[in-house]
Amino acid sequence: MYTDDDLDGAVTDGILSADVVAAFREYMEQRSNTLAVDEEHFRLISGFNDIFVVIACGLLLGACAWIGFSFQPWAGPALVAVVSWLLAEFFTRKRRMALPSIALLGAFVVGSGGCAFAALYDSGADASIAGLVAALAAALHWIRFRVPVTVAAGVAGLVLTCATTLKSLLPTLDAYDNLVLFACGLAVFFLAMRWDSSDIRRQTRRSDVAFWLHLLAAPLLVHPVFGFLGVREESVGLGSVALVMGLYAVLALISLLVDRRALMVSALGYVVYVFASLFDHGDAVSLGFAFSSAGIGAALLLLSAFWHSSRSAVIGLVPVRISAFLPPLQRS
Repeated sequence: MYTDDDLDGAVTDGILSADVVAAFREYMEQRSNTLAVDEEHFRLISGFNDIFVVIACGLLLGACAWIGFSFQPWAGPALVAVVSWLLAEFFTRKRRMALPSIALLGAFVVGSGGCAFAALYDSGADASIAGLVAALAAALHWIRFRVPVTVAAGVAGLVLTCATTLKSLLPTLDAYDNLVLFACGLAVFFLAMRWDSSDIRRQTRRSDVAFWLHLLAAPLLVHPVFGFLGVREESVGLGSVALVMGLYAVLALISLLVDRRALMVSALGYVVYVFASLFDHGDAVSLGFAFSSAGIGAALLLLSAFWHSSRSAVIGLVPVRISAFLPPLQRS
């Protein structure tokens, strides 16, 4: 299985010409009857060996954490961070295995942040220290290994640091948790769009970085908005359903514009919840949930089947100077 990075590397090394690679990409798009840019490709697994390696790494890192904890609370996560970096030198840098690289990156970042938190816990340090150290660890990992999810992991650490620091400096912000999360989500979304706009044809690693940033931004944006609307309260009426469907329609339009489905997926649970609650009549709750899921699933499948056509209609309403920064509609 070959990725876009592999093809670009072959061009760089002179094994294949740029024209041949471009023709091959166009051939694959025609064969699958869709545009590659609309598929949101990201490399997660290339074979069962990826799963096998992740399981083995999990066992080894779990044992390291256990051994370290038996000496000092901070030694467990510290040992996990060190061992995961060493493993990444082989499985990420040499073997370029996707799923193990993601798992080892997560272990290194969490281990680094956990080590700092455990070491400074007695001195009254809060989670902001862990978030900052995790972000710095992600930056070091990115410099060395360039795993696409690393940027999102580092940004997540910064979001944690910002949120906890603001709450400690301004205790009155406790009542505005949703507002703080929404502001962080907007910042992450615009950062994701910046990465996306630098590779609108989604043929390089920058597109993969943007994918993970969109995946991080989606819950940060969606969760606070539905919290503002009171969707998580027990009573759900027709007004709540109308608000949720209107908001979901807006999210669908944004998803079509930027050609990313993460926002729709993050909000999906809320949509199913309000419809299931609306049809909640005693013993019929499970049946209401089933009908709601069936209707929403059918609508999403229909949208997926006509995704490119829907994008064409939406993009046509956007000014040209804006659409120039969005993924293209046609091959070139």
